[in-house]
Amino acid sequence: MRRRSDLGAKLISAPYVVWDILFIVAPLIFVVYYSFTTKSGDFTFDNITQLSRFIPTFIRSIWFGIEATLICLVIAFPTAYIISQRTDRIQRTMVLLVMLPMWTSFLIRTYSWMLILDNNGIINSVLTSLNQAPVRLLGSNAVVLGMVYNFLPYMILPIYSVMAKLDYSMVEAAQDLGGNRATVIKRCIIPMSMPGVVSGITMVFVPSVSTFYISQKLGGGIDLIGDVIERQFQLTQNYNLGASISLVLMVLILVSMAVMNKFSDEGEMVL
Repeated sequence: MRRRSDLGAKLISAPYVVWDILFIVAPLIFVVYYSFTTKSGDFTFDNITQLSRFIPTFIRSIWFGIEATLICLVIAFPTAYIISQRTDRIQRTMVLLVMLPMWTSFLIRTYSWMLILDNNGIINSVLTSLNQAPVRLLGSNAVVLGMVYNFLPYMILPIYSVMAKLDYSMVEAAQDLGGNRATVIKRCIIPMSMPGVVSGITMVFVPSVSTFYISQKLGGGIDLIGDVIERQFQLTQNYNLGASISLVLMVLILVSMAVMNKFSDEGEMVL
């Protein structure tokens, strides 16, 4: 009987294992292979040594990702808390409103911001009609704005999903012991919400660092590392260099996530 149950479990999990191998493990193997080979397939470190000229782009991408993630966190945490304090019906409505922009294509949402902020966009058209000089709005701030707008739901939803399931008896106990609202949020709400915060930071930081379409449409000529990778694959067709950049970016993201998880664990222990 136990053998049958084990066989059934293996059969059920087989599609997921195949999916992971085809779309996670295999691509990673190809990335590593191309990173350390030439176009002819010979082993080399040249692709890695060439990455030094992209260090400013790496730094810019990581900095933009950090900015967008922090802004999303500042907006998302109180938003998720407010939603979690409402009745079930209102919560469903507010969550639907948060998710509503995600029903529209990512490309269309970003292109819409370009139409608003472009030199000939809506804002500058209004300024021109009022006999005011047009303002250059595309650039680094516009890129961060595009990241925040597109990835904010990915910060709100994980935090809300944790807050909605919190044990508020601890909050009531803290209030009974004389804790004010700020103390309760600092000592109870924030520590108990850390799993959602960490998940939200991960879901925002990773696509922010690796994005390329937002910078292409809103950057006004600003390059992020995602743009460099896209050019290596689409224009120059230098798959080896593109794979090596992707590999380093992946390692940097993994290291950042490991550091963040370490600090979050230490913070929970202190609290």
